[in-house]
Amino acid sequence: MAVTIKDVARAANVSVASVSRALNGHSSVTDETRKLVIETARKLHYIPHSGARSLSTRRTDTIGVVLPDLHGEFFSELIRGIDAAARRRSLHLLLSSFHGGTGEAAAALRAMSGRVDGLIIMPPHVDASFLADNLPEVLPIVLLNPHVGGHRYSALAVDNYGGAAAMVQHLVEAGHRRVMMIAGPADNFEAEERLRGFRETMARLVPTFDPHDAHVVRGDFSEESGYRAGQQMQSLKRLPDAVFAANDMMAIGCLFAMNEAGLQVPRDLALAGFDDIPMARFISPPLTTVRVRMTDMGSRALESLAFQIENPGETRNSVQVLQTELVVRASCGFANVPGRAV
Repeated sequence: MAVTIKDVARAANVSVASVSRALNGHSSVTDETRKLVIETARKLHYIPHSGARSLSTRRTDTIGVVLPDLHGEFFSELIRGIDAAARRRSLHLLLSSFHGGTGEAAAALRAMSGRVDGLIIMPPHVDASFLADNLPEVLPIVLLNPHVGGHRYSALAVDNYGGAAAMVQHLVEAGHRRVMMIAGPADNFEAEERLRGFRETMARLVPTFDPHDAHVVRGDFSEESGYRAGQQMQSLKRLPDAVFAANDMMAIGCLFAMNEAGLQVPRDLALAGFDDIPMARFISPPLTTVRVRMTDMGSRALESLAFQIENPGETRNSVQVLQTELVVRASCGFANVPGRAV
């Protein structure tokens, strides 16, 4: 049978209350008693019951993280940043994802209720009313890249529009006029902001650009969709001068399709992505991209949430915009050019 706190108290010849105070670091316990209790608990292999402890402290020391996916380097880097900041604070993570529609998202959010002290959510398919309907009003929440109006929640948002605009400007300044975009899914706010940055900047810089012409191929952020887009482009009467993919994974898939067809990047066309995942610098040719500091974003989200948890009376409506950085590599015809903030 599992060792209980009563067993520890009996073996140390102290009260149950003294064991609880000693293990939870209360100053009312003498150093001698604390040392005795900790040593006794160690010898008995006693593990404190987290549920019982949370009843007394009203804390679970657990943070919930709900993302649209857990696959791929973008999400692994984001989670790495959240985890690093959580470990610095001795907090645990409870991860969940939702691949379907709002029903699956609601189930994921409700499953977290009562188990966590706060939530970090990336909500590409939901709005403020949906979150309000499925989460307790008092639960601390930080949103990542939200399309959520109002000022109820704290949020961290990447400047997706600005990053896309900077990439288009770089490609046009490099002499490319026929630029095609592999866009992300139409129901994803980040994807739509990157597409908006592409279209509006192309229209501003290239007078012959027609936003309703076939300058956009849709993908779903996966390598496979980038590969299919690359195949689709090969059927055009004339290849574009450059391809701008809404994330690096689609750019890598497109690159594979081009290589398979005997086309060379950047000799036959330039290629660029978005995110700067670790793999981007190691493919051949290294990928020009827009850098999003995913680990930093995760760490800052955790710190923002921890502040809310520790200061429940403070305002919860701050919005931090994370700037991107243009990273120029060989895939667009240039090499060894340092990145610059955009």
